[in-house]
Amino acid sequence: MHVKGIHHLSAITADAPLNLDFYTQTLGMRLVKKTINQDDTSVYHLFYGDEKGNPGTELTFFEIKNAGLRHTGVSSISATSLRVKDDAALQYWQEKLTELGIDHEGIKERAGRKTIYFQDPEGQRLILVSDENNDGVPGGTPWEKSPVPQEKGVRGLGPIRLTVRHPERTAKVLTDLLGFEKVGSYSAEVNGQPDVEVYACGEGGSGAEVHLETRNDLPPERLGRGGVHHVAFRVDDEEELRKWIDRVSEAGFPNSGFVDRFYFRSLYFREPNGILFELATDGPGFDTDEDLEHLGESLALPPFFEDQREEIEAGLTPLPSPTQGK
Repeated sequence: MHVKGIHHLSAITADAPLNLDFYTQTLGMRLVKKTINQDDTSVYHLFYGDEKGNPGTELTFFEIKNAGLRHTGVSSISATSLRVKDDAALQYWQEKLTELGIDHEGIKERAGRKTIYFQDPEGQRLILVSDENNDGVPGGTPWEKSPVPQEKGVRGLGPIRLTVRHPERTAKVLTDLLGFEKVGSYSAEVNGQPDVEVYACGEGGSGAEVHLETRNDLPPERLGRGGVHHVAFRVDDEEELRKWIDRVSEAGFPNSGFVDRFYFRSLYFREPNGILFELATDGPGFDTDEDLEHLGESLALPPFFEDQREEIEAGLTPLPSPTQGK
C-alpha cells in the first residue's frame, strides 16, 4: 500500500461558461468529462486534463452559481500547480499571460523549480511549474487539438500547497498515515513565517509533492469561488482502496467509507487542520462511457443517475462545445 502521487484537485467556480473558456481556450487543457456533482445533481462537475484525463492531470470544478468569493486563510489548499514541459514552455507562458493582460509575478524559483504565479478570472490561485529538471512521476500528454501548442501545454498537476496553522498535525498524517517523506524546504514568501516544508510520495517529483505552508497570521479560510474544495491522492485499485479505508478508520479518522464515483472509486476524510483529503483509484477512467475522441462533448452521467437525465439537464446551464475556438 502506497500513495502514488496527486490524482486530482477539485475547486469551486460560480460561472461554468467562464471557467470552461479559461481552462480550455486560455490554458489549453482538455475538457475530459462534463458531468455532475454526484452529491448535488443540480451542479456541474467539470474535469480538465491531458489528452485522456490521466490520473495526476485532472483539475476539476464544481459550479456553485451563488458562491461568494473565498476569504483567504488557513486550513486551506492555497495554490494549485500546473506542470509544463520545460523552461522554454514556462517562458512561452510568461509571454502569453502578459499578452492576454493576465497579472502574474514573472518567473520565480520555488523549491528548486522555475514557476509563475497567477490567478484565473475568479481568483483561483495557480502556479505554472517547469519540469525542466524534474525526476519522478511522469507528466501527461497535452491534447493535440488544444489551442496551445502541444510542446507548451499543461502536462498535469504539480505540487499542491496546503496552508495551515499547526503544520505538525498535517505532517503527521502525510508521513505516518499516507507514507509521504519530508524531502526539503524553502523560504516562506511572507516575512516572519517558517519555511515551507516539502513532502513527497511514490516516485516523487512535482507530480507527487505537497508543500506545507505555516501561517499564524490568518483566520480560517472561507471557501467560495476561487477556492479549492479538496485534493485527491492516487492509489492503484479498488482492492487497495478498501485496505486504505481500514487503515484510515483504524487511525481514528471519521471518513466516507467506500464511494463509487464510476470513473474512479474514492475515500474521503479530513486531516486535523480541517483540509479534505480524498484517496482515489487510477481507474476505470473517463473512457468508460465515452469514446476517447469525444470526451467532454456531451453531458455524461453515471448509470445510477441515467434515469434522472431529463430532470438533471433541465437544471444545468448549456455550455458551448469545448472543441470550438474563440
